[in-house]
Amino acid sequence: MTGWQMLLYKEIMRFWRVVGQTVGGPILTAMLYLLIFGHALESHVKVYDQVSYTAFLVPGLAMMSLLQNAFANSSSSLIASKVMGNLVFLLLTPLSYLHWFVAYVGASVFRGLVVGVGVFLVAVFFTEFSFVAPVWIVVFALMGSMLMGALGVIAGLHSEKFEQLAAFQNFIVMPMTFLSGVFYSVHSLPAFWQTVSHFNPFFYMIDGFRYGFFGVSDVSPWLSLGVVGVTLVLVSAAALHLLRIGYHIRN
Repeated sequence: MTGWQMLLYKEIMRFWRVVGQTVGGPILTAMLYLLIFGHALESHVKVYDQVSYTAFLVPGLAMMSLLQNAFANSSSSLIASKVMGNLVFLLLTPLSYLHWFVAYVGASVFRGLVVGVGVFLVAVFFTEFSFVAPVWIVVFALMGSMLMGALGVIAGLHSEKFEQLAAFQNFIVMPMTFLSGVFYSVHSLPAFWQTVSHFNPFFYMIDGFRYGFFGVSDVSPWLSLGVVGVTLVLVSAAALHLLRIGYHIRN
């Protein structure tokens, strides 16, 4: 293996060694959401014609799990290495900041996709869903996991303690994820909150992803693709810049 391939392998094995915690736990959490909300609201909520509420939930829960775990993988790895002091060994290698970026984000994409696929494999026992436009599903899954992996790099570099990373996740990532239309259509919201939702890039990731299953969405999938694409470029550029200057990892 080359240097960046070894770092990528190391990052993948880091979470794979505790796969029950890093993959099994998020899948179980998503299934609990599916059981509770699906059972409680199945006969009371109708979002799309010919689509049950439980089926409507599955793509949103899968994407939510994918995004959260992609973020958690890169951010937790960096902060753990900084706190334990072993990040210095990576600094001694000839790896460039591009190699770091590819390895950390690549491992985040892998973990996010594994969790997302796991949610679908378990969800087939609860409901039926179709794949109207599978290309859109793949595109938004990859772009969403890459975006969150890059955002995790930024959060991991910025944080000096686990408490700072937890604040980033609890007060930024978690609210934006839950307010992105995972459990509802934004068309059911008052006009003000619909406008607010349209400024949330997480909404476009989930809405575009859901379009691949049902062929309908709250906004055009091309608009979602454009917003997610621009956000991905901006976040990736910021992460690359911080890695290049050694932000909070080099004196």
